[in-house]
Amino acid sequence: MAPSVPKSSGKLADKETKKAKKEKVFHPQSRKAGQLERAQLRKNKLAGASSKRARNLNAKADRYAFFFHALPPDVSSMTLPEIHDIVKTVWLARHDELLEAEQAQRRPGKPPSTRELALREMKLQDEELYRSGLTLPDLTDPTTVTLFRAWETRSHDPAYLHLLRTIRISSANPDSFVVEHIGAQAADEQKQQKAREEKAKVDAANRVASRQEAARAAKDVSKMDVD
Repeated sequence: MAPSVPKSSGKLADKETKKAKKEKVFHPQSRKAGQLERAQLRKNKLAGASSKRARNLNAKADRYAFFFHALPPDVSSMTLPEIHDIVKTVWLARHDELLEAEQAQRRPGKPPSTRELALREMKLQDEELYRSGLTLPDLTDPTTVTLFRAWETRSHDPAYLHLLRTIRISSANPDSFVVEHIGAQAADEQKQQKAREEKAKVDAANRVASRQEAARAAKDVSKMDVD
């Protein structure tokens, strides 16, 4: 007599069989395979772009945090020369002590350590960024300074930074700056102002149309009286 198979085992086997039937394998050159490949490539590309945006945002937050702590506590705004002075004497010099310590520990005739080379490279990159254009909160604007100080109440959340008006300064052009982002608050105000202007135009056009309609109605009444 053949051994009996438990019902639960039979059901499990049926499920596995159905699952295997549902899993389709497409020919590599088929249209469906191409669609799946393109979808996966797009997914990977979006994931890579998202990761890059996150890295850029974190790097931006780190730089802004440095200037947040370098901002004098008793000022409502700063002049452009004062901002350049902080960049040159504080920001660009922030790795100098570590670099000098590495150089002091190096024996004569020995090559620089990996850390020393990394610190040198970071300093060169910072100097090039400052030369080509360094983006910072607009510390010349009191409203931006107030918003910037409030960043601390948001636990220095990088997502908060889009509210700030930002400028790009350069060691090559120290007497001027370029506004890169007017700030979300200013953008909302501009949008509201534009909406008010559009509404005023529509209201004015409606008033003109109403006067014209009233004039035509009065003219029709005059004709009826004459007749």
